[in-house]
Amino acid sequence: MKNNYILSWHDSARNTGGVKAKSDVVYFLSKNGVIPVDTPSDKFGKIITSIFAKQRLSKLNGSLLIQYPSGKNLIRNLWMKAAMSNKKLKVILLVHDLEVLRFHNDNNHLEEKRKEIQFLNQADGLIVLNSKMQGLLSETGITIPMVSLRIWDYDNPQPFNDEFRYNKTICYAGNLTKSMFLKSLNLSNKLHVFGPNANFTLPKSVIYEGEYTPQELPKMMNFNFGLIWDGISTKTCSGSYGQYLRFNDPHKTSLYLSTGLPVIVWKHAAIADFILRNKVGKTVGNLNELDHLLDSISEAEFTNMKKNAITIGRKMRQGFYINSAYSKLKNELGL
Repeated sequence: MKNNYILSWHDSARNTGGVKAKSDVVYFLSKNGVIPVDTPSDKFGKIITSIFAKQRLSKLNGSLLIQYPSGKNLIRNLWMKAAMSNKKLKVILLVHDLEVLRFHNDNNHLEEKRKEIQFLNQADGLIVLNSKMQGLLSETGITIPMVSLRIWDYDNPQPFNDEFRYNKTICYAGNLTKSMFLKSLNLSNKLHVFGPNANFTLPKSVIYEGEYTPQELPKMMNFNFGLIWDGISTKTCSGSYGQYLRFNDPHKTSLYLSTGLPVIVWKHAAIADFILRNKVGKTVGNLNELDHLLDSISEAEFTNMKKNAITIGRKMRQGFYINSAYSKLKNELGL
């Protein structure tokens, strides 16, 4: 009998979007009948399980979804080799991050790029984040079928933020180590920030609100907008993390929308297309324009964006996007 499986990998980090995204994928797909293949959470258990992955996967028949990247290179290679050795399995990779873009985005790392593309091409199909990433991978040498996720879902246990009164409030959530732009932010309106590693001096216009788990955070976000920005500069999203926004889907976007918050995003970010198409926010090229942008939004325009954000948020809370992309790719692969 053929079944659909997903490798349930337990990362060691806490209170991060990456861990939350992976666990939500397992949650939403398993609710739709996909069977988790569980792995230990401790380091030693992961190593032992990975060494014997071939024996474990040899009993499966159907399809196996693996979230990439999971684990160190050696461990993920063991799981991939084990999955590919079972000719009764179709292997699907859900690409959360491209490491050559995030860490090695220059011409000095051509061998790392080649190896990552080679690894991805071993699968039978890919679910990638958006059309920008899909286009880049096609240009870089991916030859297997790909479908776009569009945006992350988000299992959000908190009530929606249903405050429609517009008072120009805005918040930002993220790992503050990667958010050096906050140091030089000078606004008339206050930016309320959440996240770990707030170990540097913040300007007067930035208010630190603390660190919460992904489950607790939504109930603290009583603001009009969520900000999507990254890198070291307020003038543009620069540096490796900032430029990565051109291709990735920041998980904080789904945190905001699943809470009922419209968003403000860098205009060159890949996710900006989704935001504008669905009328759930605004784009900005320079954070020095943020005060003017907030002043220019009318109560009626905000109300419309707010309603649309709640509509998208309801879909996210049901796992609409991962289940849609997964079904589409399975159809393309004849599963």
